[in-house]
Amino acid sequence: MSTAPGTPAATTPALDAPRSPYRRTKSTRSNYELYSWLFMRLSGVLLIVLVLTHLFANLMVGDGISALDFGFVAGKWASPFWQVWDLLMLWLAMLHGTNGVRTIINDYAERDGTRMWLKLLLYTAFVVVVVLGTLVIFTFEPCPVGADPELLPSFCAG
Repeated sequence: MSTAPGTPAATTPALDAPRSPYRRTKSTRSNYELYSWLFMRLSGVLLIVLVLTHLFANLMVGDGISALDFGFVAGKWASPFWQVWDLLMLWLAMLHGTNGVRTIINDYAERDGTRMWLKLLLYTAFVVVVVLGTLVIFTFEPCPVGADPELLPSFCAG
């Protein structure tokens, strides 16, 4: 097909080979992936500090691992400091892990539909774990009022 002199030639988009890797067709002007990359590095460093301090406080201080039981956790979560500490660990770990899995899905899921469903499952799991974990941390009551005394831990008596 030839074009008349003076008219621009129609441009047709080039087709990729059938097994070529996925490339985004739309250009984005945001720096979302840059911020995501930066978040992974910063949250990773902060998580290392949070987790190592958590392990040191639970395993090395006091009676060590032999002291870990229901009463130890109940006593620890009676303090707002440890509630916030564990909440920060939960949220950061879930955000860090979800962002990492999102990146893997973007890299390896070949079809848009597959990518969408995998991300939907990922984000649903993220929300469920964060909501339930937050509820457990802030609503944990080792000595509920009106409970059968035989079912309560020994430190609740009295």
